[in-house]
Amino acid sequence: MSSITTNSDNFTQPRYLEPCPVVATSGLSEKTGPPSRANTHVTDAEPHPGLFQQTNAEVSRLSCTRTDNRKPANGHLTNRRIAAAFTFFLIISLAVFTGPAAQAEAASPYGAKAVEIAASKRGAPYVYGATGPREFDCSGLTLYAFKEAGRKLPRTADEQYEGTRHIPRVQRVPGDLVFFPAGATIGHVGIYAGHDKIWHAPRPGTRVRLERIWSGNVRYTRAT
Repeated sequence: MSSITTNSDNFTQPRYLEPCPVVATSGLSEKTGPPSRANTHVTDAEPHPGLFQQTNAEVSRLSCTRTDNRKPANGHLTNRRIAAAFTFFLIISLAVFTGPAAQAEAASPYGAKAVEIAASKRGAPYVYGATGPREFDCSGLTLYAFKEAGRKLPRTADEQYEGTRHIPRVQRVPGDLVFFPAGATIGHVGIYAGHDKIWHAPRPGTRVRLERIWSGNVRYTRAT
């Protein structure tokens, strides 16, 4: 061991007093004995200048990569949901808005012509039992209009109702027959013209005219 002199210029510090790295231990107990190299680290060691900077950059890059990798998947999933919703909406729209068009294609081939014939008789007087061409009762007008269109109907309103195909209201199109029940029988008939109106010969003292359907209790048939 070196001695210490009183002269400060000649002071010589013993080697055991020289600074040495501080060693920290972790996870040690009295039973484990001296710390192993695996459980020690030097606290005053200077880190490599770019170590943490490089590590942070790498972590950031990896995080961005994972995020970017998720975005296309989420984007594809969102696009698929939008496409599915649009397809569903399109199907419903077609069912709702093209329904009348599809029904019109399936309408009687005589219906449109019968509407034209009935309209051409506007103003003709009602005469009970008349079947045209200048005077009509209600079933006489429908009989005449469809005969001119190429489809022969029975004579009376009851017979016309029984002799044509019954359809629900939602399927009605211009040219269909509209029947007004009167108890157990049919009391009146006209030709549907669209927009909730019919061509008909109403009653004695009136003339053939276009009129809005005035009752909710009506039945529809189609002469096919």
